[in-house]
Amino acid sequence: MKLQFLIRHLSEENDMKRLNFTLDEETVDLLTKLAEMYYEDNKSRTVRAALESLATHAGHNGWVISGYTALKADESTECRTCGKEHQKGSLLYKPVFERGSSPEAMKTIPRENWVECSVCVQSR
Repeated sequence: MKLQFLIRHLSEENDMKRLNFTLDEETVDLLTKLAEMYYEDNKSRTVRAALESLATHAGHNGWVISGYTALKADESTECRTCGKEHQKGSLLYKPVFERGSSPEAMKTIPRENWVECSVCVQSR
């Protein structure tokens, strides 16, 4: 059975895109059942929720590094990535976290003092 439905495409215009899926009968029945039970028969919302849930359970949703803030070390400090020790006054970088999706996403923001050297920051 070929099932066609709309999936919200996130963009500045927040427009919709039509995607064609070929699904087996059991999958169509499951999609229909979930859409009716939880999403007011909206299959697009159902698929979106399923994909978001999959990303979460696959470990791809969480906290990701969105950038770095420069800082001078106020004591001797090790780079979290390479382990190289940097003396007091060295220019290091502290990550800035935001919610996002990535294979490297973390479930929680690390509690330890996380700083990296310029070499490691540039290699990301």
